[in-house]
Amino acid sequence: MKLGDWISLLCLIAAGYILWQIRPLLLLSFAAVVIAIALNSITQKIKTTLKIRRRAAIPITLAIAAIVALVFIIGIVPPFIEQFRLLAVLLVRFSQTLPARILDLQANMPERIRLPELNEFLAWLTAPDSAAIDVFGNFFSIFNSSLQILLQTLFVSVLSLMILANPDAYLQVILLIFPAFYRQRAEEIFYKCELVLGNWLGGILISSIFVFSISFIGLLVLQIDLAFAHALIAGILNFIPNLGPTISMVFPVIVALISNDPWKVVAVIGLYIIVQQIESYWLTPTIMAHQVSLLPAFTLIAQIFFASVFGVLGLLLALPLTVVVKTWIHEVLIIDVLNNWQLAPPVLRSKTTHTAQSPNALKSRSTGML
Repeated sequence: MKLGDWISLLCLIAAGYILWQIRPLLLLSFAAVVIAIALNSITQKIKTTLKIRRRAAIPITLAIAAIVALVFIIGIVPPFIEQFRLLAVLLVRFSQTLPARILDLQANMPERIRLPELNEFLAWLTAPDSAAIDVFGNFFSIFNSSLQILLQTLFVSVLSLMILANPDAYLQVILLIFPAFYRQRAEEIFYKCELVLGNWLGGILISSIFVFSISFIGLLVLQIDLAFAHALIAGILNFIPNLGPTISMVFPVIVALISNDPWKVVAVIGLYIIVQQIESYWLTPTIMAHQVSLLPAFTLIAQIFFASVFGVLGLLLALPLTVVVKTWIHEVLIIDVLNNWQLAPPVLRSKTTHTAQSPNALKSRSTGML
């Protein structure tokens, strides 16, 4: 290898190392691109329908997004506050009956088993190495994480709006990192990525509507309060694979626990488990197979892979990342490389090449051919 080749290799390794170190920033930027694509698709539809310029269609798109967010806040935040208030009341009532419950339990238990006294329990809570002290001690780290999430959300929102304002300009800048002969082809691949990401958004929207509908019907049958709010939360959190349905189950379980029928807790948990199994292992893989041609097994493998490599943020963006990676592999590796890989024609070998022949024999053979 020449000196220039070694320098190019070192620069490539350094670039890979830098990209790996800033992978959280790249994932946040990718999330902003996904949001910008969703808003851009709405903008294009408004522009085509109303026959107006893009500059006039963008404010309409942002107004629609703001209205949807406002409806979400009005419909979800008050039930959350009410549920937390009811939970606090339930905990107070439970704490008032806790001494009597401990005495009854101690009276019915064998003599060999002794529950700690209330004073011993309080002493354990206030011990320097207790878990309760650790929880309170980690309060500032929890606050720091919440602040970090807020800043990341603000960053993604602002970046998505900036990309939405002029997406072609950002695309032209990114194309500069490709060789000149491949820039036109890379631009085509980027447009295909935009198309498949739009299809993915449509597929996940269908899945979220299904989760909302089934959860709403099930909670109505079980007569759980605030069924619409719980179902709406389940549908929205369905955008988060695997983790979202588990989080959405917490609040209806709390409401069922507060109600006069404790058996509803088990029923609600069973309902959400059934809905999650149907959505995760049948509905979403089937929809993705039709919308973006992703096989069900590859969808599950991709979620595990990106979650293990990039953490929670990788889990949240596993499906759109898979869609983009699949598009680039198919277009670059399969179409541009493997499909154009021409094999050399087979070499016809004569038997005479493996035997030594004298000049006289060659001469006589050539004479006989004349």
